[in-house]
Amino acid sequence: MHAYRSHTCAELTAANVGDTVRLSGWVHRIRDHGGILFIDLRDHYGVTQVLCDPDSPVFSDVEKVRSEWCIRIDGNVKARDPELINPKLPTGEVEVFVRDIEVLGSAAELPLIVFGDQEYPEETRLRYRYLDLRREAMQRNMTLRSDVVASIRKRMWDKGFREYQTPIITASSPEGARDFLVPSRQHPGKFYALPQAPQQFKQLIMVSGFDKYFQVAPCFRDEDPRADRSPTDFYQLDMEMSFVEQQDVFDTIQPVIAGIFEEFGGGRKVDAEWEHISYRDAALWYGTDKPDLRNPIKMQDVSEHFRGSGFAIFAKLLEQEGTEVRAIPAPTGGSRKFCDRMNAFAQKEGLPGMGYIFWRKQSPDSIAQEQGITVKEVNAKIKAGEITLGEEAAGPLAKNIGPERTEAIRQQLGLQVGDAAFFLGGKPQAFETVAGKARTVIGEELSLTDKDRFAFAWIVDFPMYEADDESGKVDFSHNPFSMPQGGLEALNGDPLDVLGYQYDLSCNGYELVSGAIRNHQLDIMIKAFELAGYDEAEVRKRFGGMVNAFQYGAPPHGGCAAGIDRIVMLLADTANIREVIMFPMNQRAEDLMMDAPSDPTSDQLMELGLRVIPQE
Repeated sequence: MHAYRSHTCAELTAANVGDTVRLSGWVHRIRDHGGILFIDLRDHYGVTQVLCDPDSPVFSDVEKVRSEWCIRIDGNVKARDPELINPKLPTGEVEVFVRDIEVLGSAAELPLIVFGDQEYPEETRLRYRYLDLRREAMQRNMTLRSDVVASIRKRMWDKGFREYQTPIITASSPEGARDFLVPSRQHPGKFYALPQAPQQFKQLIMVSGFDKYFQVAPCFRDEDPRADRSPTDFYQLDMEMSFVEQQDVFDTIQPVIAGIFEEFGGGRKVDAEWEHISYRDAALWYGTDKPDLRNPIKMQDVSEHFRGSGFAIFAKLLEQEGTEVRAIPAPTGGSRKFCDRMNAFAQKEGLPGMGYIFWRKQSPDSIAQEQGITVKEVNAKIKAGEITLGEEAAGPLAKNIGPERTEAIRQQLGLQVGDAAFFLGGKPQAFETVAGKARTVIGEELSLTDKDRFAFAWIVDFPMYEADDESGKVDFSHNPFSMPQGGLEALNGDPLDVLGYQYDLSCNGYELVSGAIRNHQLDIMIKAFELAGYDEAEVRKRFGGMVNAFQYGAPPHGGCAAGIDRIVMLLADTANIREVIMFPMNQRAEDLMMDAPSDPTSDQLMELGLRVIPQE
């Protein structure tokens, strides 16, 4: 018999009754039923119930074991009594009577319990990640991740791509985040960088004549943490293709992503039609460039209804250049209680509040005021059929702008009695983020968001450049190596009007894929960087490899990268990316388990020619 096991803890069935078996695993749970000890023995594959009574020759040894001890047992497979069968377990029809036991690894007092669903602080979970990973949910998440990566690789190979590896130690590159720098011992005072992405290398692979490339690539960015982003490193499906246009990239990657979500989405619907939405429209309609289309709410510009109106705040605001008023429709949200709740949400977000209108059935009171008669007279006319209760707009905004404007707003937004609309005004960049959050909250609160679905959209036509609010300095807003729409001619106008062949794929409120058709023409590349403040000498110095390569017949090419961590996060139905990364950093970019980052030794610093300046 094998030294440790004849079967895994998920394999034994009724067909094994009477067999002598050997199992190894961890003590998941211990139960003492009147002198009979029951142990749920767990390995990576499942759980088997083993038992021991005083008739066993090793009963006294079994009494000593505790939770999470790693043990090996020999025993006889027995059928459970019919009333004790556990249909939830693959091994639920049998149990193993222990004849021999060996302790392979005892366990000290546990800082967190593996059995059950107890909640522990994230710091505890990350410090003792090896214990946290033993928990059923984490085993499931990591297995899911591994299976997703394997499926991605197969799907890419099936599409004619080959996987090529690119360097981990390279040169610094402006990818939109901070580099992790690596000092060079052999070249004192100089530094390598960990790649933020294999961007330049995958383009050079295309210049080298390899038509299709992909890689499950590690990327390194010194970023501020978020729930959906690792502050240090992440993995992406990186791909590039030669002789392609934007739609070719979409047609290639879409079935790969859709197939992954269909295979691992647990039966949730995967949208077949993926909209193409311009960056400008995404900002207007959803307040974000990664919209959650499971939520049907689409914001609209309603500025004309407030221009010159009796609502002075918006009317005066609209006299300023670059301002507008946007409406967030709220179907079924037509109650003062809900409107007040959303107003309080806006105040928590740092705004004075949100204006609102809600539509309701007319009341006898309002008709009485309107017609200058008593409520009793109104009720009598209703009874006689002389008056029919219609609809009315309520709320402070409705009173200020009057019935004609409120009706025009209702018609534009397609709302009915029982619905509401919320309003934000000013320069869009000042309120878009809050408007997007409000749209999300409204969709959640009113149960409008379809939770059982993956909704995708391609966000296209990104601006190539953005200007700093304070200095006015122009810089790249997205990938600096993208081809501008209109080529060199487009770069001769206002940089802020230039659109790039850049695109993102949004799913359920997260950016899953980002990519572009690349700028493969040297004169266009130099001009594009010049507008962002990089002269030709600096471009040649910082991107010498690409500049030189583009002089020797670079093909048109493009591609994208899909975030594997985020894909698995969505499939695992968790909002925290650390739940699907084997050994993640905490939110302060620290590895508590391995004590990183750590102080270098004096010898290390001396060898590298470095000195650490103490922080005050």
